[in-house]
Amino acid sequence: MAEKPKKIHRFQIGLNVVVQIGLLIFLALMVNYLGFEHYRRWDFSRDQKYALSDKTKRMLDSLKGKLRITVFFSPNTPITNDVQGLLTEYQYAAKGKIDVEQIDPERSFSRAKELFDKYKVVTDESMLVLDYEGRNKTVKASEMAEVDQSGMAMGEGPRVTTFKGEQAISSAIIDLTEGKKNVIGYVLGHKEPPIAEAAPNLMTVERAPASPISVLKTFIENENIKLQELNLFNVDAIPAEMKTIMIVGPQYDFSDREMQLLRDFWNKQGRILLLLDPSAKTPKLDAFLAELGVRVNDDRLMAMVRTGIEEIARVRDVIGRFLPDSAITKRLADVRAPFLGGTCSLTLDSQRVQAGGVQLQPLVQAEKGYWGEVDYNSDDPAKLQFEQNRDHAAPLTIAVSIEKGGSGDERVRVNSSRMVVVSNALFVQDNALTQDQQALDFISGSINWLMSREQMIGIAPKVPKTLTFSLDQTALRNLRWIVLVLMPLVPALIGSAVWWKRRA
Repeated sequence: MAEKPKKIHRFQIGLNVVVQIGLLIFLALMVNYLGFEHYRRWDFSRDQKYALSDKTKRMLDSLKGKLRITVFFSPNTPITNDVQGLLTEYQYAAKGKIDVEQIDPERSFSRAKELFDKYKVVTDESMLVLDYEGRNKTVKASEMAEVDQSGMAMGEGPRVTTFKGEQAISSAIIDLTEGKKNVIGYVLGHKEPPIAEAAPNLMTVERAPASPISVLKTFIENENIKLQELNLFNVDAIPAEMKTIMIVGPQYDFSDREMQLLRDFWNKQGRILLLLDPSAKTPKLDAFLAELGVRVNDDRLMAMVRTGIEEIARVRDVIGRFLPDSAITKRLADVRAPFLGGTCSLTLDSQRVQAGGVQLQPLVQAEKGYWGEVDYNSDDPAKLQFEQNRDHAAPLTIAVSIEKGGSGDERVRVNSSRMVVVSNALFVQDNALTQDQQALDFISGSINWLMSREQMIGIAPKVPKTLTFSLDQTALRNLRWIVLVLMPLVPALIGSAVWWKRRA
């Protein structure tokens, strides 16, 4: 008996097809949505060329309005691809707060002319124009890179030696978002390092000496800050526009009148960055710090380090370790930085703090192995040894923050007096700064904390280093054998093996 044919449920089949197509469309839309809205980016390059710094990301998070960046770059500009890749990272980190428009002035002449007239651009150089809430600023290609043109005479193209795009773009964004520059008074009159270039001597061909802290000055001013000289002998009070002042390595003590100006400034919610030179005698300045609970010890930090199998040497350069408990240094936690030259220890007076309503926070401590030597001027090696009841033992604080009238909660903003004290003033000079710039990050974080710009505290963008190889004669000889013999020999052996196999 023949089987009865099965009934075809056309409606059910059609409904299944419609449901399957709908699910496929839904899955495609969901994958695209997740890909566009919740994607992640990683930079696996050797020098993290396009990875934004911590400070830039925090600055972008604080943007309140929309930032528009117009790119006027011709294709033959050496850093065109670098800038485009960097701006992609800015857009990703800003989470929709940055719009970028690419314009080739040679192809989109009318659009370029329209924007040139709008932004009053009068140069033909490739550039970016940043527009934020009606204010605009240009960043030229020459500010974002150093280009070597020496090979053009030999028919070679320009070579980018250093790309500084993030430094230039982030500095411009800070200028736009904050508007008016912040003014910091740089105290002079006690043989502090000058910040201005010395006037050239017209009678000689010698160049005027540069400021010994020119790198620090440039680094600070890139964050929308202006350093302005301040001589306390010439003023009746610290100017009102100077909410923060810097005192860097005074060699002479302050007069009674100057100390009164400092005390008045402190009592009116003033902010002070003080870098001490332990070799200078400043009893009045030390007494002012003692009133706030910080005692400057008359010692020098040193340690015994092993330099060979049986050789031990005494060192006075201090390796400092940033502590994680402060808003200034928590992003530098466990990073080590050299504090070159003489450094003394600071002792915090907890009883004075409780009585005066002052909050003290250690920022930097010396690494293990250091002690505070009281007999540091002695020439007798026997005396330059740690004595338990005489010298100062670890932990040794070399930087501290002071706040009076503040709140323990970082989310609460109140007017308060703030100060950062460091017992070393040489580590910020040009000849002491290292390529890794931990000292600059620390000073930048201190200044931003003093100015209540906590969102600006972080690791600043690093200047990428050119990868170089130094080969001696033996290495060059080995390289020659590899290039001329080994590299041609490998494919020859492979070819011979293939030929022999086919012949067999």
